[in-house]
Amino acid sequence: MLQSIPNTLPAMKEILLMSFLGAALNVIGCGAAQRPDGGSGMLQAGAHAPDVQGRDVTGQSVRLEEPSRKPAIVYFYPKDDTPGCTKEACAFRDAFDQFKQAGVTVFGVSRDTASSHEAFRKKHSLPFVLVSDESGDVQKAYGVSSFFSMPSRVSFLVGRDGKIAKVWPKVDPVMHASEVLAEAKALP
Repeated sequence: MLQSIPNTLPAMKEILLMSFLGAALNVIGCGAAQRPDGGSGMLQAGAHAPDVQGRDVTGQSVRLEEPSRKPAIVYFYPKDDTPGCTKEACAFRDAFDQFKQAGVTVFGVSRDTASSHEAFRKKHSLPFVLVSDESGDVQKAYGVSSFFSMPSRVSFLVGRDGKIAKVWPKVDPVMHASEVLAEAKALP
């Protein structure tokens, strides 16, 4: 059925595929992620952000729990260079100076390789850290569900206290960066 959709509608194809996969996984019980802390499902506002590490595009270890206790946005996305993921990344890029002025660190996380992230970052001039989570450990720590080993599109705003201030379980890739920025600016 998806083959009959013209290639001129890649975003619609992605939306249909993601909706179908999400519904199918929920039916067969694969939606809730088991976390290393023993809980299941996605971390909620008020929970301590996990102190986890991933790899940046150079292969260096990156801690997602900001040691300096600056607020951080940790956004999970399915795949580099797909239409929705590109729109979301470019929206964060376009608002990056405002995030920087607000003292907010931005981390984009997917299961793509560091080399895929590097190409994606260069192609779209992304100024923030892309974290390669090939093992899925970061995704599991946050309780983010997956489909075919790709994380769902979900974001977490971590406050200065190291606790999750806000969770966005459903994200509009185009509008999301501005929503996150407004919430980040309102943090105590």
